[in-house]
Amino acid sequence: MSMNQSQDEQLRRGLLTSLRDHWVLFLVEGIVLVVLGLAAITLPVIATLAVAIFIGWLFLISGIVGLITTFMMRNAPGFWWSLLSAVLAIGAGLVLLAWPVSGAVSLTLVLIVFFVIEGVASIMLALEHRESGRWGWLLASGIVDLILAGLILAGLPGTAAWALGLLVGINMIFGGASLIGMALHARSLDTGPAISRP
Repeated sequence: MSMNQSQDEQLRRGLLTSLRDHWVLFLVEGIVLVVLGLAAITLPVIATLAVAIFIGWLFLISGIVGLITTFMMRNAPGFWWSLLSAVLAIGAGLVLLAWPVSGAVSLTLVLIVFFVIEGVASIMLALEHRESGRWGWLLASGIVDLILAGLILAGLPGTAAWALGLLVGINMIFGGASLIGMALHARSLDTGPAISRP
């Protein structure tokens, strides 16, 4: 066994040991995510407002930190651009915090653009992989993205009240379920020297 293979095996064994030793933490995190996801799907309007407010706080805090660091480095090149960026972040944060419903509409528009770009990219990628025999699923995923974008856009401004919360909830459920699956698998991992390589 070469030095690199030995180091790779040692790193892999260390990772597996860490996963096995902390599987309960992954399980708890997964369960919490699933519960929060179900709550977001059950109450999508509240979840949408929570997302808008959370993003508002992120913008506000990052803008304040950016403003402080900009003034601390006021002699550095690009001062005015840094100042403009910080002020815009603070402004966006204040707007999202003061008017989270309007912010939810803006964030929903960004979500629509994302779905359109993601859908087109998935369809183009699927067409590039027609020969693989598995391109149908990718094509279907792209079409579903475009349909979602169309449905959300057609329902504006009403869909802005629930779309973000619903999608965040679905994302949390899938993320939590994957963590639960990983935790249950990690519980029974064998980290001994006889680990077979995939």
